Amino acid sequence: MEAHEKGFFTEADSVEVVTGRNANTEDPRLKEVMEVITRKLHEAVKEIEPTQEEWFKAIMFLTETGHKCDAWRQEFILLSDILGVSMLVDAINSRRPSGASENTVLGPFHVPDAPEYPMGTNICLDQKGEDMVVRGRILDTEGNPVANAKIDVWQTNDDGFYDVQQKGLQPDFNLRGVFRTGADGSYWFKGVKPRFYPIPDDGPVGQLLGHLGRHPNRPAHLHFIVTAEGFDPLTTHIFDPDDPYINTDAVFGVKESLLADLRQVTDPARSAQVGFDGPYWEIEFDFVLAQV
Repeated sequence: MEAHEKGFFTEADSVEVVTGRNANTEDPRLKEVMEVITRKLHEAVKEIEPTQEEWFKAIMFLTETGHKCDAWRQEFILLSDILGVSMLVDAINSRRPSGASENTVLGPFHVPDAPEYPMGTNICLDQKGEDMVVRGRILDTEGNPVANAKIDVWQTNDDGFYDVQQKGLQPDFNLRGVFRTGADGSYWFKGVKPRFYPIPDDGPVGQLLGHLGRHPNRPAHLHFIVTAEGFDPLTTHIFDPDDPYINTDAVFGVKESLLADLRQVTDPARSAQVGFDGPYWEIEFDFVLAQV
């Protein structure tokens, strides 16, 4: 028996025996990762003490999760989302100095190469929903405006669907657009008041949520990717704080710093200024980028 081999497998020495077999791994990062995963998994099994039937049920859950994956759907990402792992990985990889805007999950519905529009454009192409204006500034951590920042924005319609979910019902690139800030770092565009919506819950992950007594809903939000030369790219949302699911987001994407103040504007003169015929909703939200 070689030095790294720890002998026969026992319940007490299970971690040492299994990880010892990996001593000849050429990739040090793989070795480190597998040692941690093995240790934590064995600790969980020893604490839970599953029956053979329970362990097989867990294996079948993972099998069914894999079967649900295809070119358009990734059920394992959904599982990672509802366990909070996606948000944790994102948080670890997007640590920023105090005052910088926080990241949250990208989500599965971003579409590259959305049309670039001049400021003030209405990205709602089918004129359905409650009118909304979104405005604010892109700043650095010292409060200085960031010129020529690229703002890629997308959102659901008032039924809670993205355009790619309703091909033929919504126009292509509905409620999507790209804008660039001027010298003052300001931005503004028009859209519609977003609505909460469920993540796909017709598969094993949705069944798990049901067994756990959890709902599948995400609170109303708008997506942003903000980039500028010399700054850390920001992938984030802004949320409606009055949404019924704001405290129980199915994928844990809400952060307190990303709550926006939605106000309804009823002044006809202000409506006319932004090109609306009646009342509209308004959000003002500044994004702060961290330098790299």
